[in-house]
Amino acid sequence: MLSVVSGAVLLGFQYALLALGVYISFRILNIPDLTVDGSFTFGIAVSAVLCASGHPFLGLTAAVLAGFAAGIVTGFLQTKAKIHPILAGILTMSGLYTVNITIMGAPNVSLIGKKRFYDGFASLFGENSSGDLPKMILAAVICAICVALLIMFFKTVLGLCIRATGNNKDMVRASSINTDITTVTALAISNALVALSGAVIAQTQGFADVNSGSGMIVIGLASVIIGEVIFGKRSLSIGLVSAVVGSVIYRMIVAFALETNVFSANALKLLSAVIVAVTLSVPAIKNAISDRKMKREGMKNA
Repeated sequence: MLSVVSGAVLLGFQYALLALGVYISFRILNIPDLTVDGSFTFGIAVSAVLCASGHPFLGLTAAVLAGFAAGIVTGFLQTKAKIHPILAGILTMSGLYTVNITIMGAPNVSLIGKKRFYDGFASLFGENSSGDLPKMILAAVICAICVALLIMFFKTVLGLCIRATGNNKDMVRASSINTDITTVTALAISNALVALSGAVIAQTQGFADVNSGSGMIVIGLASVIIGEVIFGKRSLSIGLVSAVVGSVIYRMIVAFALETNVFSANALKLLSAVIVAVTLSVPAIKNAISDRKMKREGMKNA
């Protein structure tokens, strides 16, 4: 059972980077960005190829830049080509499939026996170097650094402009702020985090698959929503932390569901979709209930 928990927490921190990226696009910018599925695999592909060539750290850096570029493409399609945000994400995601398989040169890439980015840190743990603990600590540190940097960034002038763009784009335009720049920047940062998540996961698991990104947007949304259920929608700082916590809790739910055979592995994406759909529909359900109560009270008073 301990191994199940440690494995779930490890995956939770790794996918938390994905959740942070989804939080930026979905909650801060208020744009449903479907580029996520493609940029996640983009990070996997770039990281795996460079890691297989003996450059694991360069793989992480290049993956971040690759995801950043993918976000710029989606942002350009939205702002300059005036394509609907959902369709722009789908177009970028579709194009990235060809890019990813071209980079990898095959549908799968194995990293068994290759040097990974965490090897040096894991060696400090001696006999436990091959366990989940060093990987978990390193993943948690990466998440903490990303959260801290994001909190600082969104307190800058550009960061505040991005937040304002998500709240009221017309007001921002009236203030002579270029919303195209804020939108593209936010999407670029979002997909850079998503690609970093894929890069870390690829090197940790020891393989890369061109179809690994399927359903990542749903997993990211589920993590964000679970975190919001626990912490509520308060400040930006709490929102970013809640996305990380939500990712860990989501992975623990999945791990226990598989361990107890409550759900099969094939049902996980359906479970994630149901969680997201139910949670997103809660406000509409509450409004419907309150409307019915008001109608009943109105009929009684009539």
